Amino acid sequence: MDTELIDQLVVKNDKKIIFLIMDGLGGLPPEGGTKTELETAATPNMDRLAVLGTCGLLDPVGYGITPGSGPAHFALFGYDPVKLNVGRGLLSAAGLGFPMAAGDLYMRANFATLDKKGLITDRRAGRLATDKNELLCKKLQNDIRLSSAKEVFFLTEKEHRALVVLRGGTWSEQITETDPQKTGLPPAEAQALIPEAASTAVAVNELTGKVIQALSGEDKANSMLLRGYAQYQLFPSMVDRFGLNPLAVAGYPMYKGIARLLGMTIAPDTETIEDEIKMLCAKYKDYDYFFMHIKATDSRGEDGKFDDKVKVIEKIDSLLPQVCALNPDVLVITGDHSTPAAMSGHSWHPVPVLLSAKNCRPDGATSFGEGVCIGGGLGRMPMKYLMGVALAHAGKLQKFGA
Repeated sequence: MDTELIDQLVVKNDKKIIFLIMDGLGGLPPEGGTKTELETAATPNMDRLAVLGTCGLLDPVGYGITPGSGPAHFALFGYDPVKLNVGRGLLSAAGLGFPMAAGDLYMRANFATLDKKGLITDRRAGRLATDKNELLCKKLQNDIRLSSAKEVFFLTEKEHRALVVLRGGTWSEQITETDPQKTGLPPAEAQALIPEAASTAVAVNELTGKVIQALSGEDKANSMLLRGYAQYQLFPSMVDRFGLNPLAVAGYPMYKGIARLLGMTIAPDTETIEDEIKMLCAKYKDYDYFFMHIKATDSRGEDGKFDDKVKVIEKIDSLLPQVCALNPDVLVITGDHSTPAAMSGHSWHPVPVLLSAKNCRPDGATSFGEGVCIGGGLGRMPMKYLMGVALAHAGKLQKFGA
Protein backbone atom coordinates (compact mmCIF):
# COMPACT_ATOMS: atom_id res chain seq x y z
CA MET A 1 0.00 0.00 0.00
CA ASP A 2 1.32 3.43 -0.89
CA THR A 3 1.10 6.03 1.86
CA GLU A 4 -0.46 8.41 -0.69
CA LEU A 5 -3.67 6.34 -0.68
CA ILE A 6 -4.40 7.69 2.78
CA ASP A 7 -4.58 11.23 1.40
CA GLN A 8 -7.54 10.27 -0.79
CA LEU A 9 -9.55 8.87 2.12
CA VAL A 10 -9.18 11.67 4.68
CA VAL A 11 -12.26 13.15 6.31
CA LYS A 12 -12.12 15.96 8.83
CA ASN A 13 -13.51 15.73 12.34
CA ASP A 14 -12.69 17.11 15.77
CA LYS A 15 -11.02 13.94 17.11
CA LYS A 16 -7.60 14.44 18.69
CA ILE A 17 -4.42 12.40 18.23
CA ILE A 18 -1.26 12.50 20.38
CA PHE A 19 2.04 10.98 19.26
CA LEU A 20 4.28 10.67 22.32
CA ILE A 21 7.70 9.92 20.85
CA MET A 22 10.51 8.72 23.09
CA ASP A 23 13.50 9.12 20.80
CA GLY A 24 15.58 5.95 20.54
CA LEU A 25 13.06 3.99 22.65
CA GLY A 26 13.94 0.52 21.34
CA GLY A 27 16.73 -1.26 23.18
CA LEU A 28 18.62 -4.47 23.93
CA PRO A 29 19.41 -6.35 27.14
CA PRO A 30 22.78 -5.56 28.70
CA GLU A 31 25.47 -8.22 28.60
CA GLY A 32 24.28 -11.15 30.68
CA GLY A 33 20.75 -9.73 30.93
CA THR A 34 17.42 -10.71 29.39
CA LYS A 35 15.40 -7.48 29.40
CA THR A 36 15.68 -4.29 27.36
CA GLU A 37 15.60 -0.82 28.89
CA LEU A 38 11.83 -0.56 28.31
CA GLU A 39 11.21 -4.05 29.72
CA THR A 40 13.40 -3.29 32.76
CA ALA A 41 11.68 0.01 33.54
CA ALA A 42 8.75 0.10 35.95
CA THR A 43 5.98 1.44 33.70
CA PRO A 44 2.60 0.72 35.33
CA ASN A 45 0.81 3.42 33.34
CA MET A 46 2.08 2.27 29.94
CA ASP A 47 1.39 -1.32 30.93
CA ARG A 48 -2.19 -0.41 31.81
CA LEU A 49 -2.66 1.20 28.40
CA ALA A 50 -1.11 -1.85 26.71
CA VAL A 51 -3.70 -4.16 28.30
CA LEU A 52 -6.55 -2.15 26.76
CA GLY A 53 -4.77 -1.06 23.61
CA THR A 54 -2.96 -2.57 20.65
CA CYS A 55 0.80 -3.15 20.43
CA GLY A 56 3.32 -3.97 17.73
CA LEU A 57 6.78 -3.34 16.33
CA LEU A 58 7.72 -0.76 13.70
CA ASP A 59 10.50 -0.82 11.12
CA PRO A 60 11.44 2.82 10.42
CA VAL A 61 12.98 2.21 6.97
CA GLY A 62 13.25 -1.52 6.30
CA TYR A 63 14.42 -4.83 7.71
CA GLY A 64 18.03 -4.63 8.84
CA ILE A 65 18.41 -0.94 8.00
CA THR A 66 19.68 1.38 10.73
CA PRO A 67 17.82 4.68 10.32
CA GLY A 68 18.86 8.23 10.99
CA SER A 69 16.50 10.42 12.98
CA GLY A 70 15.40 12.33 9.89
CA PRO A 71 14.00 9.46 7.81
CA ALA A 72 12.62 7.79 10.94
CA HIS A 73 10.55 10.87 11.79
CA PHE A 74 9.33 11.26 8.23
CA ALA A 75 8.09 7.66 8.49
CA LEU A 76 6.36 8.38 11.82
CA PHE A 77 4.36 11.14 10.14
CA GLY A 78 3.24 8.96 7.23
CA TYR A 79 5.86 9.92 4.64
CA ASP A 80 7.99 7.50 2.66
CA PRO A 81 11.42 7.77 4.35
CA VAL A 82 13.32 6.65 1.26
CA LYS A 83 11.60 8.82 -1.34
CA LEU A 84 11.80 11.91 0.90
CA ASN A 85 15.20 11.35 2.49
CA VAL A 86 17.02 14.64 3.14
CA GLY A 87 20.23 15.60 4.88
CA ARG A 88 19.99 16.63 8.52
CA GLY A 89 21.44 20.02 7.70
CA LEU A 90 18.14 21.10 6.15
CA LEU A 91 16.22 19.86 9.20
CA SER A 92 18.50 21.79 11.52
CA ALA A 93 18.13 24.96 9.44
CA ALA A 94 14.33 24.68 9.50
CA GLY A 95 14.35 23.97 13.23
CA LEU A 96 16.44 27.06 13.96
CA GLY A 97 14.26 29.21 11.74
CA PHE A 98 17.23 30.08 9.52
CA PRO A 99 16.13 32.14 6.49
CA MET A 100 16.65 29.43 3.89
CA ALA A 101 17.27 30.22 0.24
CA ALA A 102 17.61 28.22 -2.95
CA GLY A 103 21.25 27.37 -3.61
CA ASP A 104 22.36 27.28 0.05
CA LEU A 105 24.17 24.21 1.36
CA TYR A 106 23.17 23.21 4.89
CA MET A 107 25.37 20.96 7.04
CA ARG A 108 24.90 19.35 10.42
CA ALA A 109 28.02 19.83 12.55
CA ASN A 110 29.37 18.26 15.72
CA PHE A 111 32.00 20.03 17.77
CA ALA A 112 34.56 17.31 18.49
CA THR A 113 37.84 16.72 20.32
CA LEU A 114 41.16 15.96 18.58
CA ASP A 115 44.31 14.82 20.35
CA LYS A 116 47.79 16.18 19.56
CA LYS A 117 48.08 13.73 16.67
CA GLY A 118 44.90 15.05 15.09
CA LEU A 119 42.89 11.93 15.95
CA ILE A 120 39.31 12.13 17.22
CA THR A 121 38.97 11.23 20.89
CA ASP A 122 35.37 12.42 21.37
CA ARG A 123 32.89 12.97 18.52
CA ARG A 124 30.69 15.12 20.77
CA ALA A 125 33.31 17.14 22.68
CA GLY A 126 31.96 15.84 25.98
CA ARG A 127 28.41 16.86 24.98
CA LEU A 128 29.54 20.46 24.98
CA ALA A 129 27.42 22.92 26.96
CA THR A 130 25.11 24.97 24.76
CA ASP A 131 26.42 28.31 26.05
CA LYS A 132 29.99 27.29 25.17
CA ASN A 133 28.75 26.24 21.74
CA GLU A 134 27.30 29.72 21.27
CA LEU A 135 30.63 31.36 22.11
CA LEU A 136 32.49 29.14 19.67
CA CYS A 137 30.00 29.72 16.87
CA LYS A 138 30.40 33.48 17.36
CA LYS A 139 34.18 33.10 17.18
CA LEU A 140 33.99 31.04 13.98
CA GLN A 141 31.51 33.49 12.46
CA ASN A 142 33.95 36.34 13.08
CA ASP A 143 37.15 34.51 12.09
CA ILE A 144 36.37 32.32 9.09
CA ARG A 145 36.06 33.32 5.45
CA LEU A 146 36.15 30.90 2.52
CA SER A 147 37.61 31.60 -0.89
CA SER A 148 34.79 29.81 -2.73
CA ALA A 149 31.76 31.01 -0.72
CA LYS A 150 30.28 34.47 -0.55
CA GLU A 151 29.06 33.79 3.00
CA VAL A 152 29.42 31.09 5.65
CA PHE A 153 27.19 30.90 8.72
CA PHE A 154 27.74 29.10 12.05
CA LEU A 155 24.68 28.67 14.28
CA THR A 156 24.33 26.89 17.61
CA GLU A 157 21.81 24.07 17.65
CA LYS A 158 22.15 22.48 21.10
CA GLU A 159 24.94 20.99 23.20
CA HIS A 160 27.67 19.90 20.76
CA ARG A 161 25.51 20.27 17.65
CA ALA A 162 25.63 23.19 15.25
CA LEU A 163 24.49 24.24 11.80
CA VAL A 164 26.88 25.39 9.10
CA VAL A 165 25.59 27.09 5.94
CA LEU A 166 27.44 27.91 2.73
CA ARG A 167 25.89 30.63 0.57
CA GLY A 168 26.95 32.21 -2.68
CA GLY A 169 28.44 29.39 -4.69
CA THR A 170 27.52 26.40 -6.83
CA TRP A 171 27.03 23.61 -4.30
CA SER A 172 26.20 19.93 -4.38
CA GLU A 173 24.97 17.50 -1.71
CA GLN A 174 26.94 14.72 -3.39
CA ILE A 175 30.06 14.70 -1.23
CA THR A 176 31.20 12.40 1.56
CA GLU A 177 30.94 13.33 5.24
CA THR A 178 33.93 14.43 7.29
CA ASP A 179 32.65 12.51 10.33
CA PRO A 180 34.18 9.00 10.30
CA GLN A 181 31.59 7.95 12.93
CA LYS A 182 34.30 6.53 15.23
CA THR A 183 37.16 7.70 17.41
CA GLY A 184 40.85 7.05 16.81
CA LEU A 185 40.72 8.45 13.29
CA PRO A 186 41.29 11.95 11.93
CA PRO A 187 38.37 13.91 10.46
CA ALA A 188 37.73 12.44 7.01
CA GLU A 189 38.48 14.43 3.90
CA ALA A 190 35.35 15.30 1.92
CA GLN A 191 35.29 13.56 -1.46
CA ALA A 192 33.11 14.35 -4.47
CA LEU A 193 30.69 11.55 -5.36
CA ILE A 194 30.00 13.07 -8.79
CA PRO A 195 32.27 15.32 -10.89
CA GLU A 196 29.97 18.32 -10.40
CA ALA A 197 30.58 18.17 -6.63
CA ALA A 198 34.34 18.64 -6.80
CA SER A 199 34.26 22.34 -5.93
CA THR A 200 31.95 21.67 -2.96
CA ALA A 201 34.39 19.08 -1.59
CA VAL A 202 37.22 21.60 -1.90
CA ALA A 203 35.20 24.22 -0.01
CA VAL A 204 34.26 21.80 2.79
CA ASN A 205 37.87 20.69 3.23
CA GLU A 206 38.98 24.33 3.34
CA LEU A 207 36.29 24.94 5.95
CA THR A 208 37.44 21.99 8.10
CA GLY A 209 41.04 23.18 8.06
CA LYS A 210 40.15 26.73 9.01
CA VAL A 211 37.85 25.57 11.83
CA ILE A 212 40.62 23.40 13.34
CA GLN A 213 43.02 26.33 13.09
CA ALA A 214 40.55 28.75 14.69
CA LEU A 215 39.80 26.34 17.56
CA SER A 216 43.39 25.23 18.19
CA GLY A 217 43.41 26.84 21.64
CA GLU A 218 40.40 24.86 22.87
CA ASP A 219 40.84 21.78 25.08
CA LYS A 220 37.68 19.90 24.08
CA ALA A 221 35.90 21.54 21.16
CA ASN A 222 38.90 21.95 18.90
CA SER A 223 37.39 20.65 15.65
CA MET A 224 34.12 20.22 13.81
CA LEU A 225 32.73 17.16 12.00
CA LEU A 226 30.36 17.79 9.09
CA ARG A 227 27.55 15.62 7.73
CA GLY A 228 23.95 15.68 6.57
CA TYR A 229 24.53 17.92 3.53
CA ALA A 230 21.29 19.23 2.06
CA GLN A 231 19.78 21.94 -0.09
CA TYR A 232 16.34 23.49 0.25
CA GLN A 233 13.21 21.68 -0.94
CA LEU A 234 9.46 21.80 -0.31
CA PHE A 235 7.33 18.98 1.15
CA PRO A 236 3.57 18.29 1.10
CA SER A 237 2.22 19.37 4.48
CA MET A 238 0.28 17.31 7.00
CA VAL A 239 -2.40 19.98 6.78
CA ASP A 240 -2.91 19.34 3.06
CA ARG A 241 -2.41 15.57 3.19
CA PHE A 242 -4.36 14.62 6.30
CA GLY A 243 -6.56 17.65 7.03
CA LEU A 244 -4.91 18.05 10.42
CA ASN A 245 -4.16 21.11 12.53
CA PRO A 246 -0.86 19.84 13.99
CA LEU A 247 1.32 21.12 16.83
CA ALA A 248 4.91 20.07 17.60
CA VAL A 249 6.19 20.17 21.18
CA ALA A 250 9.91 19.51 20.90
CA GLY A 251 13.10 20.84 22.43
CA TYR A 252 15.77 20.02 19.84
CA PRO A 253 15.91 22.20 16.73
CA MET A 254 16.21 19.31 14.29
CA TYR A 255 12.88 17.80 15.33
CA LYS A 256 11.23 21.20 15.22
CA GLY A 257 12.73 21.49 11.75
CA ILE A 258 11.08 18.31 10.51
CA ALA A 259 7.79 19.47 12.00
CA ARG A 260 8.08 22.92 10.39
CA LEU A 261 8.88 21.43 6.96
CA LEU A 262 5.71 19.31 7.22
CA GLY A 263 3.48 22.23 8.15
CA MET A 264 3.20 21.85 11.92
CA THR A 265 2.93 24.81 14.24
CA ILE A 266 5.91 24.91 16.59
CA ALA A 267 5.19 25.36 20.29
CA PRO A 268 7.37 27.74 22.33
CA ASP A 269 10.64 26.30 23.60
CA THR A 270 10.60 23.97 26.59
CA GLU A 271 13.50 22.65 28.67
CA THR A 272 12.20 19.65 30.61
CA ILE A 273 9.80 16.75 30.10
CA GLU A 274 7.51 18.33 32.67
CA ASP A 275 7.53 21.56 30.66
CA GLU A 276 6.65 19.70 27.47
CA ILE A 277 3.62 18.11 29.13
CA LYS A 278 2.51 21.46 30.52
CA MET A 279 2.81 22.93 27.03
CA LEU A 280 0.79 20.06 25.58
CA CYS A 281 -1.96 20.64 28.13
CA ALA A 282 -1.96 24.41 27.58
CA LYS A 283 -2.31 24.07 23.80
CA TYR A 284 -4.60 21.05 23.73
CA LYS A 285 -7.82 22.85 22.87
CA ASP A 286 -6.31 24.63 19.86
CA TYR A 287 -5.06 21.69 17.76
CA ASP A 288 -6.10 18.16 16.79
CA TYR A 289 -2.72 16.46 16.27
CA PHE A 290 0.20 16.66 18.70
CA PHE A 291 3.78 15.53 18.19
CA MET A 292 5.54 15.45 21.55
CA HIS A 293 9.23 14.61 21.26
CA ILE A 294 11.41 13.47 24.17
CA LYS A 295 15.15 13.38 23.45
CA ALA A 296 16.59 12.08 26.73
CA THR A 297 15.92 8.39 25.99
CA ASP A 298 18.08 8.62 22.87
CA SER A 299 20.86 10.60 24.56
CA ARG A 300 21.21 8.05 27.36
CA GLY A 301 21.28 5.24 24.83
CA GLU A 302 23.95 6.95 22.73
CA ASP A 303 26.06 7.42 25.86
CA GLY A 304 25.77 3.71 26.67
CA LYS A 305 23.96 4.39 29.95
CA PHE A 306 21.42 1.57 30.35
CA ASP A 307 20.28 2.47 33.86
CA ASP A 308 19.91 6.14 33.02
CA LYS A 309 17.76 5.33 29.99
CA VAL A 310 15.59 3.15 32.24
CA LYS A 311 15.16 6.08 34.63
CA VAL A 312 14.06 8.41 31.82
CA ILE A 313 11.43 5.89 30.69
CA GLU A 314 10.19 5.55 34.26
CA LYS A 315 9.97 9.32 34.62
CA ILE A 316 7.90 9.60 31.45
CA ASP A 317 5.60 6.86 32.73
CA SER A 318 5.13 8.69 36.03
CA LEU A 319 4.01 11.78 34.12
CA LEU A 320 1.80 9.90 31.67
CA PRO A 321 -1.44 10.30 33.70
CA GLN A 322 -1.32 14.02 32.90
CA VAL A 323 -1.40 13.17 29.20
CA CYS A 324 -4.14 10.57 29.64
CA ALA A 325 -6.23 13.10 31.60
CA LEU A 326 -6.61 15.05 28.35
CA ASN A 327 -8.65 12.07 27.11
CA PRO A 328 -7.26 12.01 23.56
CA ASP A 329 -9.19 9.95 21.05
CA VAL A 330 -5.93 8.28 19.99
CA LEU A 331 -2.69 8.10 21.98
CA VAL A 332 0.35 6.58 20.31
CA ILE A 333 3.48 5.85 22.37
CA THR A 334 6.58 4.80 20.46
CA GLY A 335 10.03 5.92 19.33
CA ASP A 336 11.56 6.93 16.04
CA HIS A 337 14.24 4.22 16.12
CA SER A 338 16.12 1.98 18.53
CA THR A 339 19.15 3.27 20.42
CA PRO A 340 20.29 0.38 22.64
CA ALA A 341 22.67 1.43 25.39
CA ALA A 342 24.50 -1.82 24.67
CA MET A 343 25.42 -0.42 21.24
CA SER A 344 25.78 3.27 22.17
CA GLY A 345 24.08 4.27 18.92
CA HIS A 346 21.18 3.78 16.56
CA SER A 347 20.37 0.21 15.52
CA TRP A 348 18.22 -1.66 13.02
CA HIS A 349 16.01 -3.29 15.66
CA PRO A 350 12.27 -2.62 15.28
CA VAL A 351 10.67 -0.12 17.64
CA PRO A 352 7.89 -1.01 20.14
CA VAL A 353 4.61 0.85 19.63
CA LEU A 354 1.46 1.15 21.73
CA LEU A 355 -1.80 2.57 20.37
CA SER A 356 -4.59 3.42 22.79
CA ALA A 357 -8.10 4.29 21.60
CA LYS A 358 -11.68 3.44 22.55
CA ASN A 359 -12.08 1.37 19.39
CA CYS A 360 -8.86 -0.62 19.82
CA ARG A 361 -8.95 -4.39 19.55
CA PRO A 362 -7.13 -5.62 22.69
CA ASP A 363 -4.47 -8.17 21.78
CA GLY A 364 -3.74 -9.85 25.10
CA ALA A 365 -0.72 -7.73 25.97
CA THR A 366 -0.01 -7.53 29.68
CA SER A 367 2.79 -4.95 29.53
CA PHE A 368 4.61 -2.64 27.12
CA GLY A 369 7.93 -4.01 25.92
CA GLU A 370 9.68 -5.39 22.88
CA GLY A 371 9.05 -9.05 23.69
CA VAL A 372 5.33 -8.52 24.19
CA CYS A 373 4.95 -6.21 21.20
CA ILE A 374 6.09 -8.80 18.65
CA GLY A 375 2.89 -10.71 19.42
CA GLY A 376 0.66 -7.64 19.42
CA GLY A 377 -2.28 -6.85 17.18
CA LEU A 378 -0.34 -4.40 15.05
CA GLY A 379 2.24 -7.07 14.33
CA ARG A 380 5.47 -5.90 12.74
CA MET A 381 4.86 -3.26 10.10
CA PRO A 382 6.63 -0.45 8.25
CA MET A 383 6.59 2.70 10.37
CA LYS A 384 5.22 4.79 7.47
CA TYR A 385 1.82 3.09 7.89
CA LEU A 386 1.44 4.06 11.55
CA MET A 387 -0.13 7.42 10.69
CA GLY A 388 -2.85 5.70 8.67
CA VAL A 389 -3.65 3.38 11.56
CA ALA A 390 -3.88 6.35 13.95
CA LEU A 391 -6.10 8.31 11.56
CA ALA A 392 -8.38 5.30 11.17
CA HIS A 393 -8.80 4.91 14.93
CA ALA A 394 -9.69 8.61 15.07
CA GLY A 395 -12.38 8.15 12.42
CA LYS A 396 -10.49 10.34 9.99
CA LEU A 397 -10.40 7.86 7.06
CA GLN A 398 -13.43 6.89 4.99
CA LYS A 399 -14.03 3.53 3.35
CA PHE A 400 -12.01 2.68 0.24
CA GLY A 401 -14.03 1.49 -2.74
CA ALA A 402 -17.66 0.53 -3.17
